[in-house]
Amino acid sequence: MSEVENRGWSLRQGLFAKYVVSLVGLVVFVLAVNGVTETWISYQATKASLTAAMAEKADASARRIDQAVSDLQRQISWVTRASAKTLEDRRADYVQLLSQVPAVTQLYQLDGQGREQLRVSRTSISFSSGNDLSRDLRFTDTVTHGSNFSAVTFKGTQPMMSISVAHSGFNAGVTVADIDLDFLEDFMTEAQVGKVGIAYVVDPRGQVLASSAKGPGVGQDLAKLPQVAAVIAPDGQPLASGTDGEGHAVLSAAATLPKLGWAVFFEQSTAHALAPIRDQLLRGALLIALGLAVATLAGSLLARRMLVPITALRAGAHRLGAGDFGQRIEVKTHDELEELADQFNSMAGQLAQSYAVLEAKVEERTRDLAQSINELKVLEEVGRAVASSLDLNAVLPTVAARALEITHADAVLIYSYDAAERRFRLVEAKGVEATQDGAHTMLDEQTSLLSDSVRSGEPIAIAELESAPDHPLRDVAVAAGFHAVLFTPLVDQQGVLGALVVLRRSAGAFSPNLIGLMRTFAHQAVLAMRNARLFTEVDQKGRELALTHATVQQQAAKLTEQTEQLREWNKSLEDRVEKQLGEIERIRRLERFLAPQVAQIIASSDGHDALLESHRREVTVVFCDLRGFTSFTETTEPEEAMNVLREYHAALGKLIFKYEGTLDRYAGDGVMILFNAPIPFEDHAMRAVKMALEMREEIGLLTERWKNRGHSLGFGVGIALGYATLGQVGFEHRLEYAAIGSVTNLASRLCDEAKAGQVIVSRRVFGVVEQSVDARPIDDLHLKGFNHPVLAMEILRWRGESAEVVEVEERRRSSATNK
Repeated sequence: MSEVENRGWSLRQGLFAKYVVSLVGLVVFVLAVNGVTETWISYQATKASLTAAMAEKADASARRIDQAVSDLQRQISWVTRASAKTLEDRRADYVQLLSQVPAVTQLYQLDGQGREQLRVSRTSISFSSGNDLSRDLRFTDTVTHGSNFSAVTFKGTQPMMSISVAHSGFNAGVTVADIDLDFLEDFMTEAQVGKVGIAYVVDPRGQVLASSAKGPGVGQDLAKLPQVAAVIAPDGQPLASGTDGEGHAVLSAAATLPKLGWAVFFEQSTAHALAPIRDQLLRGALLIALGLAVATLAGSLLARRMLVPITALRAGAHRLGAGDFGQRIEVKTHDELEELADQFNSMAGQLAQSYAVLEAKVEERTRDLAQSINELKVLEEVGRAVASSLDLNAVLPTVAARALEITHADAVLIYSYDAAERRFRLVEAKGVEATQDGAHTMLDEQTSLLSDSVRSGEPIAIAELESAPDHPLRDVAVAAGFHAVLFTPLVDQQGVLGALVVLRRSAGAFSPNLIGLMRTFAHQAVLAMRNARLFTEVDQKGRELALTHATVQQQAAKLTEQTEQLREWNKSLEDRVEKQLGEIERIRRLERFLAPQVAQIIASSDGHDALLESHRREVTVVFCDLRGFTSFTETTEPEEAMNVLREYHAALGKLIFKYEGTLDRYAGDGVMILFNAPIPFEDHAMRAVKMALEMREEIGLLTERWKNRGHSLGFGVGIALGYATLGQVGFEHRLEYAAIGSVTNLASRLCDEAKAGQVIVSRRVFGVVEQSVDARPIDDLHLKGFNHPVLAMEILRWRGESAEVVEVEERRRSSATNK
């Protein structure tokens, strides 16, 4: 008894603690959720407000800096006016600009070739120093685009940049101004930034160009800060938060200057900005502590009032579980607990009655279980019989006998179904004569109750045959003294096989268990009948297979005859193949006189109309010929001239095919090649230049060999890029693929201007391959057929070639010029 009381006390302590903790937890949860929600909303509103304000300041500062740089560019553009024709005029303009614009520290003028002509600073003036800046981006980009803003450099901690502006007129030169970026500090004052914030400007590499008083030092690299890295990255977007140089969290806003690639940042410490949020969290914690104290007191009082009746209910349940159904519980609380005690007492009385009924049902279920075990044994015996034989005459008697045994019926009949005659035929009977009167041995489908069971697929039980409709089986069964019948269909997924009929002399309904058992017996009978039919079908198929074998032998003889016909067809096919090979050889001969791409298109039916009809397209045209070839042919034998041309054309042809160019035509030593027609290439200009440079190397080797044979020849190339009209020219019996337009004339004229070893290209070609070649400008060319001077470039080498190759070409060109 003491053990029970101690256990009850521990449970009461547990229940008491659960009530108190639940109430306290609910109050604390509600207060905590409310505090967290209000704090989060305040945090988001404060953060959005501060970020928006800093973003406005950043945008305003970025606009002012951009305007200041634009003003510097405009003031520098003033000294590039065309009216200053002498260096002295330019010097006066430079001195005036230095006196008016403090940010400009030095000015110098470059001529059209990139050489320094004048340099003016606040402390010195120099003329014609001759410094070569022709490859400096400040010169090349300015010539191309009209102006240039250089990357920022640092002299110690002094940020500097250059602004370059092209002079008016063709090839007039460039003015470069060095700018001191200290003026950017004027946009980072405390009045603009605020007392608690910082501001700074960074270049595309993340280096600080200017900052407020509390900001990072000028020249400091901030590229690793997340907010800076996000802005300077390609297609970068500003972040609303980040960290400062010491790793502290900050709120950030940024604005970019697209023209310069700079970014202006305004930031404020997250700890300082969110100080009001900390105060709000402290008030919430105090409120939660007060709620915790109140909830603990209230929970303790309520839990104690509930424990006494619950303890009484627990003790009564324990005695009831021990088998004391006479136990009753007394609770007087006038609430749900008292109602629960009354229901508990009522349940104890019902359990006493149910226990007595349960003992009787257990005895009944035991008898049912014994019968079920017997039924399983019978089913097992029937299964073994079905599995051991394919003979229905051996299996069906076993099924009928065991069905009669397990159902305790008086007779069992098994019918098979003849689908052709639509009739049921008796194949096995137990407990009744199979030949009695003969009326039940063959039943018509339309007049039999068996058909109703087969159509529904479910057993049909008749408790009293005398009240059933008239049919042959009913009359025979009633005459034999049977009063109850159970029809079970024998069907599977393939169709109807028959029916199993159970007859009983006593009238009355069949139990559901018996009906389910007969359905199982029906499945066993279906399996036996299906196996027997399958065996019969296999035997029949074997005989049919023997007959088919004889037929196959006849067809084999016919196949031999067809083989002879196939040999004749093969001979005809060989003749057609020989004819096709002749056509291919004709195409190969055609390729000797035309470009392979054009020859293939002419020989193919696909694409001929589309590619060879007249159309307009951008093409790269290459003209090349031998310098001094005319005088060479006048002083040498024709056979030797032909040998030189063969070697020359063989070297060119190999490279034309390598770079997939279209050989338009030969004209003695002159050769014209097209790129991007008729076969299109995206890099046609680059292919043409690379081919020309490789041709220069190949023909250079040939010219050395020819020199040993006494021939002084050189090689020149002209390349132009532009639109031309492409298509067929000629007459019906002689067609060629040609390009017509000013671009072919320009390439030919550039080739005429090329000296030995030179590859001259138009400015459009140079603009495409500029990043991949080393080149030098050529004085404006006055070409026949062109009204204006033509800008051209000489390609020295493809990037990656050795300097020795360029020097060899220079010496060869110089030698050819002297000769």
